[in-house]
Formats: sequence, C-alpha cells, structure tokens
Amino acid sequence: MRVAVIGSSGSGKTTFARTLAATQGVPHIDLDAVTWQPGWVALHETDPEEFLCRCEAAMAAEAWVSCGNYVRRPSLLARVTHLVWLDYSRSVVMSRVIRRSFARALSGDELWPGTGNRETFARWLDKGHPIRWAWDTYDRRRAQYEALFASPDIAGMETFRLRHPREAAGLMARLSGRS
Repeated sequence: MRVAVIGSSGSGKTTFARTLAATQGVPHIDLDAVTWQPGWVALHETDPEEFLCRCEAAMAAEAWVSCGNYVRRPSLLARVTHLVWLDYSRSVVMSRVIRRSFARALSGDELWPGTGNRETFARWLDKGHPIRWAWDTYDRRRAQYEALFASPDIAGMETFRLRHPREAAGLMARLSGRS
C-alpha cells in the first residue's frame, strides 16, 4: 500500500500519516521536509526537477505513507494506491494550526531537522506564516481536491474523504487491517 494524505495546511496530515505509517511498519514521507531547505527556501519552487527527483526516490519503495499537498504532480500521484483527503472544516483547521504554531513558537524547535527553520511569534502576520497560509489557501485547496476527487487521474485508486477528525481512527484501523 502506498498512501498519500492530503488536505489543507493545519488539517493534521503529518500526524495522521506518521501514525498510519507506524501502525503499518512502513516509511513515512513528509513532503514538506523534502521541499523546505534552510532559510525557508522552497525546493519545489526554486528547483522543481530536484524536488521531484527527491520525492520520486523516496516514493520508489513498495510501501509508504506520505503527507503533503505536492502529490498532485502526475509523476508522484502515479505511485499512490490510496488517497486520503482530510477535508475538515475551516474552524477545525484553524484551531489546529493556531495551537501548533503557538507551541512551535514557544518551543523554538526546528520544523525539519537540519534546516534551522523555526516558527516565531514575530512572523505570525507574514503572508507565508502557517496560520495566514492556512486561512488564505483553505478555499482554493478545497476546490483543487474536489476537482482531483472527480478526476479520471485517480481512477483505480482507493479514495477516502474524511470530513471530521473523529473519522480518522476508523480509517486508520481499516487501512491497517484492524477493522
């Protein structure tokens, strides 16, 4: 099984994917960790070919669980067998991203080891800050995934659209063969 977890920023993709990967004993691939380089340089923007090469190498294995919204690229989507969309309400997403950003700003922990990238309170109003990004991209991301789920590009793939966090445990159990 090769599972891709997608959804709005702050929906819980990384937590869901990391947990599912651990229950299945397969690698977890965080596509944000692939793209974000030191100094908040986005590899998918500065060197898209290198970004795709790194993602494709990580996704070459027989089984994995990935998280990140970059999987819409055809070469990455082609490897996916199961697509999970965390389609939660804006209020759920925003409460999660605000709590997460607050905790990260307090702790000062690096988001991806070796990058030096950290969230700070001083940048909360920046356009690219996760809180603002989640708010500004919520409707656009939702429309993109509505179109993706209606697209023939994912024919033959098992798809799951979760509309509330309480559905996550059941799907995780189902995908892990425990239901």
